[in-house]
Amino acid sequence: MAGAETIELDGQYRALREEAGFVLREGRGHLDVTGPDAAEYLEGQLTNEVEALDPGEGAYAALLDRKGHMRGDMRVLRIDPDVLWLDLEPEAHAAVLRHLSMYKVGRDAEIADTTPERSLVSVIGPGAARVTGAPPPRAEAAHGDLEVGVSCRAVATELGVDLICAAADTDALRTTLEAAGAAEVGEDAAEVLRVESGRPRFGREMTAETIPQEAGINERAVSFTKGCYIGQETVARLHYKGKPNRHLRGLRPERPVTAGDEIVAGGKVVGRVGTAVLSPDRGPLALAIVRREAEPGATVSIGEGISALVVELPF
Repeated sequence: MAGAETIELDGQYRALREEAGFVLREGRGHLDVTGPDAAEYLEGQLTNEVEALDPGEGAYAALLDRKGHMRGDMRVLRIDPDVLWLDLEPEAHAAVLRHLSMYKVGRDAEIADTTPERSLVSVIGPGAARVTGAPPPRAEAAHGDLEVGVSCRAVATELGVDLICAAADTDALRTTLEAAGAAEVGEDAAEVLRVESGRPRFGREMTAETIPQEAGINERAVSFTKGCYIGQETVARLHYKGKPNRHLRGLRPERPVTAGDEIVAGGKVVGRVGTAVLSPDRGPLALAIVRREAEPGATVSIGEGISALVVELPF
């Protein structure tokens, strides 16, 4: 059975690398923030600039606690001047919804949980524009309306395009993509490409114990020129004056490892595996946030003594 699974994964991986494939991102959270104060409100809560976004623009951002630890990450999509959509990992959904609903007192802004109403399908690969009819990718999180058999919001990604549609239209969208030549793939195949690209994911590498700089997302997710937001003091101090004790690293284990496995260097636990994959091209790979003792070029031990090389990202 393992051999059959490996062959299936290899075929899906090749589709994503060489042509186009799509994966239904089940469990994603969707929030609408609306009203005259919506953008100003989010500007004071999130790490990246929101008020400067024009309709059709988006940004990757994080919500932090007062000590600078992540409560979640998200894409912020400005639909209209008074309408913003937030797209979140499943693990961030509840905390972000609770926080934004609690702290909007006194602002003309409403928070609506639209998760049951929407689906997100990621189209990945060099053929993504061809099968969707979307223009070549623009800036990360740039977005616009697109007809792909059904009405969608198309969002530019590093690996292709994400399509957000009404939940009731999901099956029709899948049928359209298949007819255009895109193969449906599993989450495991898409995760291989994410790991190879070195992108951390909340709920895997990033948790409620992570500061953005440790995960290497400052450049994408943090503005150092905007006004105050929750957790800013810690993030700014670490950026300008300090060195984080932990860093996001790639791992090349000699054989497959498992998410959650302890990583040991010099007889001390320096982290745990966030995501582990078996790449058809590169073999066993993993991502983890590890203490700075585990520098690129070092050899660590994972789980039951599996040797692994620590490397810079991307692979």
